[in-house]
Amino acid sequence: MPDHPRSVDQAIARFEEVMGRIDRTASSRTAADRAADRARTRHYASQVARRATNVGIALGVVLLGAIVAGIVLNGIGITGVFIVMALMFLAVIVFSLWSGERPIVEYKDSMPNKAVVQRLDSLLGRKRAALPAPAASRLDAISAQLPLLENRLAETATLDPLAQDARRLMGRHLPELIERYERVPAQYRRDRDGEGLTVDERLVQGLDAARVALDDLGRKLAREDLDAFETQGRFLESRYKEDGGIKSE
Repeated sequence: MPDHPRSVDQAIARFEEVMGRIDRTASSRTAADRAADRARTRHYASQVARRATNVGIALGVVLLGAIVAGIVLNGIGITGVFIVMALMFLAVIVFSLWSGERPIVEYKDSMPNKAVVQRLDSLLGRKRAALPAPAASRLDAISAQLPLLENRLAETATLDPLAQDARRLMGRHLPELIERYERVPAQYRRDRDGEGLTVDERLVQGLDAARVALDDLGRKLAREDLDAFETQGRFLESRYKEDGGIKSE
């Protein structure tokens, strides 16, 4: 009997530990989901803005043509008005459906770091819909990491070792993973390899590895800034501060 209270306490402690772990995991997943949602929203907003711009330009061209025709022909008449309205309606339909996205440029070693990140962001946004749901969620998580990396790498020399690692991963290895997946016929993507993984599962594992590597690169790039800040602070303290006062020359 004396053991029962101890057993109950242990069970409660174990339950609290497990629930705490679940709460922490849920919190981290929620943060990741928010970051992924922001990435999706950013890409969707850019698509909407691009299509709205295309529609505006098309309508402007139609109206300008109508004005020029009216001046030259001394009016376009009722028939001309209907033609202009039909052209405007057609322009809205066509350019609303046409994304107007430019082709993804080929990766080149001469690309600036910032352009490498932007190229990957565009590529991930376009490839997402063609990938299975688990892989698409990984793309969202990777896209959420890119703004920070773009900001850091824009200020990093191209030949910096960290920049070189980032360029290889974002410019070559990650796009090649997705490209090789797309080359596999759909009917063979459920076949298991020597390690018991399907093509879809192998893709997810590869994307997970890329996400972890990008996170590590981001931490290292931020670490250098923190170290530089700490060094500068110590220099100022040693250079100008002495015994609670300011050093004088």
